[in-house]
Amino acid sequence: MTTTWLLDTILNMNTRNYTPVDRLLLTVENGLRTVFGKPEVTERPDPAAEIAETELSHSERDLAGRLMRINHAGEVAAQGLYTGQALTAKLPQVRDKMERAAQEENDHLAWCENRLHELGTHKSLLNPLWYTGSVAIGALAGIAGDKWSLGFVAETEHQVVRHIDDHLLQLTETDLKSRAVLEQMKEDEGHHATVALHAGGAPLPAPVQKLMALTSKIMTRTSFYL
Repeated sequence: MTTTWLLDTILNMNTRNYTPVDRLLLTVENGLRTVFGKPEVTERPDPAAEIAETELSHSERDLAGRLMRINHAGEVAAQGLYTGQALTAKLPQVRDKMERAAQEENDHLAWCENRLHELGTHKSLLNPLWYTGSVAIGALAGIAGDKWSLGFVAETEHQVVRHIDDHLLQLTETDLKSRAVLEQMKEDEGHHATVALHAGGAPLPAPVQKLMALTSKIMTRTSFYL
């Protein structure tokens, strides 16, 4: 079961009798698979798969591992956001685009996890918290209405792009594998933001953007260590 499957199921609840308990169980199962299982990816290959590992110093490897852990935690949070929005928003007119975006976020999740293993470090110990909190935030965004839900997606992706830019500056130039993953992620996230805006997303008020940035900062700083 993936976020894509969950979007399909929830968006078609008009024709099936799902109870609130059913919805809760679907969300929990998707969370377990996101945090502890293996996501279903698209046809795209891992951008780092064919790149030879380069010699990194201990400090360079340690920093790369911490940065990739942050990015992996961000992808866990992204899955939570999509799940929460699917629970409360009605997006039939943009369903295909949302599903493709969710699948591509699964790609990012898998690529980051692969790189973490190569660097010999662990995923964030707080991933269950990031997922659960993001489901709640996504659900609230969905309740606010489709244009705000899509606007929330766009702003989230814009902030992710800025984080990735910062991480690319911090990584050593010789860490080609980590850089390949982040550069492809950056391209995808920018595209997701554009799709959300073109689908009717509204720019969020400045106070909301600042609150999102503060929440993101807490997650990134914590995931750097945990």
